[in-house]
Parts: sequence; structure tokens; C-alpha cells
Amino acid sequence: MTDKGKKISIAPAKGLLGVLTPGLGAVATTLIGGVEAVRRGIAKPIGSVTQMSTIRLGKRTEKRAPLIKDFVPLAGLDSMRFGGWDVFHDDCYQAAHHAEVLHKQHLDELRPFLERIKPMSAVFDPRYVKKLKGDTTNVKDKGSLMEKAEALMRDMDDFAKREKVDRLVVCWCASTEAFLAEKPVHKDLAKFEKGLRESNPDIAPSMVYAYAALKKGIPYVNGAPNLSTDIPALLELADKTGSPLAGKDYKTGQTLMKTILAPGLKARMLGVAGWFSTNILGNRDGEVLDDPESFKTKEVSKLGVLDYILQPDLYPDLYKGLCHVVRINYYPPRGDAKEGWDNIDIVGWLGYPMQIKIDFLCRDSILAAPVALDVILFMDLAKRAGLKGIQEWLSFYFKSPLHLPKLYPEHDLFIQQMKLKNTLRYLMGEAPITHLGNEYYDF
Repeated sequence: MTDKGKKISIAPAKGLLGVLTPGLGAVATTLIGGVEAVRRGIAKPIGSVTQMSTIRLGKRTEKRAPLIKDFVPLAGLDSMRFGGWDVFHDDCYQAAHHAEVLHKQHLDELRPFLERIKPMSAVFDPRYVKKLKGDTTNVKDKGSLMEKAEALMRDMDDFAKREKVDRLVVCWCASTEAFLAEKPVHKDLAKFEKGLRESNPDIAPSMVYAYAALKKGIPYVNGAPNLSTDIPALLELADKTGSPLAGKDYKTGQTLMKTILAPGLKARMLGVAGWFSTNILGNRDGEVLDDPESFKTKEVSKLGVLDYILQPDLYPDLYKGLCHVVRINYYPPRGDAKEGWDNIDIVGWLGYPMQIKIDFLCRDSILAAPVALDVILFMDLAKRAGLKGIQEWLSFYFKSPLHLPKLYPEHDLFIQQMKLKNTLRYLMGEAPITHLGNEYYDF
């Protein structure tokens, strides 16, 4: 174990923290309603690392293991104020009722609070989300993309003034956009801003939100697999304005299982010949992903996990030629209660085949909400600690973690957890846990 370091200077979490979500659908309303339920003492923040996890400090013999929320200066739940944008006119209560995630007893108790949160008009382009149905007229439909970005910035200022918040975090909770590869307009900030003024069709709505937040120095979280901030232009802007970035695509159901199980198989040097994954879900996310272009965006996010964890180039006898298939099927009766099936063909001693079957009946937004909460609180911490750009230490929460262009992403959940907790130790001047040294006296 190394010695303690110098504690990083972190501005205190004084005043109120504003949270703005592009998208006030299932994930956002489950997050907002959930935070209020916890504040009222009618539920526990299960699934939230910031609220429920401890962090070991020093040697095991010291028996120091405070709660993370007591160790680092996070904003308290009571300080959080919520708002957002949506293409639908529904307030948060109506949106939560439509999403059918939270039970009636919770919705009834939370109704007055949720009804007060009404969506601001959204930046929307139907070319990027083709399957949304209903009255999608709550949109900013005039002006260039730059003018719409400026309108979003005014929304942020108006919200901050109205709610009397001291700081903001913007967290994407809207739909998966159609697949978009990096284009010339994304290459640098000058080209990107010219593209905004000219309403270049290669600039997706999520990029407009990201630009608006980063331009104001506000931390931005990408909770979907969209190509939003992981382009040179917005990385340049984040560096220029000192804005933290995190993403992308919350790690919830099936991919969470993969990042738990695959590292274990690799640690024991068990081979994997094939991994077939299929899902059924019926919420608005499922409806959007029924479009092949939106599904491709999600598929790319899901498929990359195993290659980076298993490293077939280093272990060709175990993983070369791995057949990895991912399917998502829209099935309306299931609602938000997603079901993921996995068939894993593994290979053991002397090449003998075996199989693992997983049937994960999960609730997508119930898994995503505490992830969003943690990332929002950690991003606010990052901003107050003077951290900017890609926050790779938050990879723990994402399917396709943002990473520096010259590095590969880390997908192993347990390595990600170690990096997260060691970053917190570093910020607070505590020694990292490396598990080196004398077993009895040191660890």
C-alpha cells in the first residue's frame, strides 16, 4: 500500500443542485420520483452506490469503511431540484403513469410533487427517432440548430433562476437515436459551430443538448448509446470550458450480467465459443429500438463488451472466433419489465463443452434510475474538484464507457469498481487499495 497523498481541493456542495434531463420518460420519472420517495422516507435507495455503499480506507486491520456519501462531499438528496425537456406535453406524473414503472401507491403519494415538474419544449428531429408515437409537438421548431442550442441555454438559465439552484448537471434520459458515424462536421469545434449555424443534418439532437451544456461549463452525462459527446468537437469544447463528461449508455440488464460473468470466466481461463443474447421489452425504449437504425446504435454498444473483456487476441485458444449475437424484440405487453435470455457455450478442460443459461427478468428503469443518480452526484463532485473532460473512473456505470482516443475502454466491472473507488480515495488524499504488500501486516 502506498502512503496517503495530498487531498484535492474540492469546492463544498453548498446550496442547491439542479438536474436537467433531456427526456422525461420512464428513466427520468423513475429517478425523480425515486429520489422524492427516498427523501420522504417511504423507500430505500437500493441500487445506488453513492447512497448505500461503503469504501474501505487503509489497512484491513484499521476497520475504516465509511459510507461513500459520508466520505466524499457529495450533494445531498434534499438539495436536488429537477426539470427537463420532452417532445410530449405530459408532466412528470402523467409520464410516470404512462411508463408504468412506479406502483400506484408510490405515484399517488408523489403525485403533487411530480405534477409540478412540466417539460420544457425539446430539440427534436424525427429522422433520429422514427418510432415515437403520439403528440410529439412540444418542440423548438424555429431557427437554426445554433438558435435552438441558445434556446436550451436560456432554458438552463431560467430553470436555475426559478429553482434558485447553484449548480447544474445535464443528464440525457431520452431515446436512443439512429446510428450515426463520425462525420467531417464533428472533427473540431469550429466546424461543429459552423454546422450548428447551418443546421447540418449530421448534428443529432443529443449533440445540440451536449453543446448547450458544455458551452455553459455544465457537466454532461450521456445515458444512451448515441454518438453525442464522443466526437473531437465536443471533447474540445469540454476541455475549453472545464466541463466533465460521462457516458455512454447506462449499464443495466443484460450487459450488466455480461460484465459480471465474463470476467469470472476469463479469470478461471474457461473458453467461450458463443454468447447468444435476446431481449423482450415493451416500454418506449422498446418501441424506439424497433427501428433498425436505432437498434444498430444499441447493438454496437452491446456487442463491444465481450471483446474488450475477453481479449481474444491475447487468448486465441479460449476466445478467438467467439460468436456473439444480440437481439432486441419489441413486445408491448411486457412494458418496462424487460426479460433477457442468454445462452453461453463455454469450453472447459480438454475442450469439453458446457453451457450456462440466464433468464433475467428485470425492470429496466428500476436498474437505470440509481445509476443515473450516482453519475449525476459524481459529476457534480467532479466539477467541484476541477476535473474536466472524460471521467473514465465512471466507466462502472456504462455499457460503452467514454475513453481517451488512444486507449481502449475498460469493461470488466470489478476493474471499473476498483478504479472508481481509488479515484475517490485519491480525491480525498487517501492511499489507493492495490492489494500489494505483506498479507498479515498490511492487508
